[in-house]
Amino acid sequence: MRLLLVEDDVMVASGIKLGLSGAGYAVDWVGTGERAEEVLRSEVFDAAIIDIGLPQMDGLELTRRLRRPDMASRKMPVLILTARDALQDRVQGLDLGADDYMVKPFELPELLARLRALLRRSQAATSAVLSFGPVELDTANRRASAVHDEQRTPIELGPREWTVLEYLLIHAPKPASKEKLLQALTGWDKEITPNAVEVYISRLRGKLEPHGVALRSIRGFGYRLELQGALQP
Repeated sequence: MRLLLVEDDVMVASGIKLGLSGAGYAVDWVGTGERAEEVLRSEVFDAAIIDIGLPQMDGLELTRRLRRPDMASRKMPVLILTARDALQDRVQGLDLGADDYMVKPFELPELLARLRALLRRSQAATSAVLSFGPVELDTANRRASAVHDEQRTPIELGPREWTVLEYLLIHAPKPASKEKLLQALTGWDKEITPNAVEVYISRLRGKLEPHGVALRSIRGFGYRLELQGALQP
């Protein structure tokens, strides 16, 4: 999952980005509302975390602007951060298009839990558990498993394997493009090449196929999950 963090305090931003990256998110950071607006015109994110107290264009104005039709990520969930524990600021933020808010200082586990809830709602999911056939991904407890005849078998996943599988599960049965998977893995931090996506796909195939779930390559596009033996269009 790819997140945009908009925070002008470098120390605060570094701490948040480190915590989110450790939880498996690809996090891109900008320090101003103006830069965020520029980015959001063309790039797609799964969610944004926006500090209200930004210089010049504040987080409330940015939230209002990113909901405009010309924004590529106008429908993504937005979590606003504020040092202002005033009811008016919270109400205004929600009225302008934010989906949730947190008052600084806050604890990382709560931020992660709120993000998971926002992402579930944005994907019309009612549970923290994503599933496809027998494969289940418990996003709250970071556990992957396969269920057969009420027997649960753990599936060991590396951090990037987890990210790829989570993205595929969220979008199943629709295919996921290689470009979107790469963005979900790295954001702007191009630590891996497009070919590396194939490596993680190959590893996932080896872990999913014994449980009856295949990863089909769609030539020139990407990949999608399929149940082995099922009729596919």
